[in-house]
Amino acid sequence: MTVQRKMTKNPITIHPGANVAEAKRIMQREKIHRLPIVDKKGAVVGIVTEKDLLKASPSSATSLDVYEISELLSKLTVDKVMSTPVITIDESTTVEDAARIMADNNIGGLPVLSQEHLTGIITESDLFKIFIELFGARQKGIRATILIPEKKGELADIAAAIRDKGGNIIAIGTFLGDDMTNVLCTLKVEDVTRDELASCLAPYVEKITDIREC
Repeated sequence: MTVQRKMTKNPITIHPGANVAEAKRIMQREKIHRLPIVDKKGAVVGIVTEKDLLKASPSSATSLDVYEISELLSKLTVDKVMSTPVITIDESTTVEDAARIMADNNIGGLPVLSQEHLTGIITESDLFKIFIELFGARQKGIRATILIPEKKGELADIAAAIRDKGGNIIAIGTFLGDDMTNVLCTLKVEDVTRDELASCLAPYVEKITDIREC
């Protein structure tokens, strides 16, 4: 799946000369945590986050009064506090690559471009929603976490056993196991009971680490 399917399209932006107070008002009003900054040609030149604005604001221990603070913020523009150069991705980037880029760079959002034009933004919140969808978290079923041998055809055999028992796999995910010889797998299955799922998995797994109704 590419980010084009899960990104927020036509994100709210701000221009470099806008003041910090305006950026704060937009974030509060729209309930967003970051703003891409675009120049007059529509090119992304930076990004500003709530954290950036917080750092730019006077400390609560300041001796300035409210009017002086307002005056100070009215003169401070977002181009002075934005992150630049900004890391961007293309619409064809996969969601897992987007997640990897965010994790590797310790950032919470990525502007999405198409032919150098801003078309969207994907954030940590979008990835959380993908995670919920990927694991079928909103669907009822039996969830099992199993440790299986790392060998060809093992998942196919497990899927066939579940099918033969009358079950339907809602979601499946694999993770690193205890070592190179095994894999941790999470399944969510409907149309079978907990005991039925456990019995059909038993011949194929090294261990059932967790099984529950969800």
